[in-house]
Amino acid sequence: MITELDRRHFLSRGLAAVGATWTAAHWPAVLSAAERAHKAAASPEAQKFEFFTPAEGKEIEALASCIIPSDGTPGAREAGVVYFIDRALVTFSVEDQKTYREGLPELQKRVTELFPGVALFSAATPDQQEAVLESLDEAGAKAAPQRPQRLRYRRSAAAQPLFEVLRVHTIAGFLIDPEVGRKGNRDGLGWAVIGREPGHGFQPPFGFYDKNYPGWQAAPAALSAKKDADKQ
Repeated sequence: MITELDRRHFLSRGLAAVGATWTAAHWPAVLSAAERAHKAAASPEAQKFEFFTPAEGKEIEALASCIIPSDGTPGAREAGVVYFIDRALVTFSVEDQKTYREGLPELQKRVTELFPGVALFSAATPDQQEAVLESLDEAGAKAAPQRPQRLRYRRSAAAQPLFEVLRVHTIAGFLIDPEVGRKGNRDGLGWAVIGREPGHGFQPPFGFYDKNYPGWQAAPAALSAKKDADKQ
């Protein structure tokens, strides 16, 4: 079971990475797409995919839910991350469409390669799903070279890029500002998990004010005073 501290640490580091690279590169387009996604999310009708087929959406949701599982606290499934990714792929992340289209079938091949008889990631057991993602986790493989099976199966020209892009999209969708109105981070569930307060951007201190959480500190008084002065 993933502990709350482990999850907070993973997501906090993920937020920093997303804020420094992915968000900085796409933020203006994210804001534009967010407005459109907000209208779709507010519709009383069932949400429909714009890029994924229903079958693909089911697999992406299963993958995202494995990256950020529902383990005592809300995960990617409850936050509606799959809809964030779906909207991203037809707006500000169009260049990643090929990665998903080519990577998902290759990932399904990896599932069958590791577990004959299992054709879909969503049909695999939790332990099998974890093994599949570990086989694609290049950073994890380098950190654990004593596991030859993971190294042997790790390389895949299409599935590897999918895993890396999906991980960034999942973290972003889980933590994106709910006030922006994305379909992802439904009801601000991602922020509730990491203790982030609304109303803060993607710059330090990221809205984290949990003094008991190592590595995060409240903004210096001088910085807070400057922000207040700038608002006047």
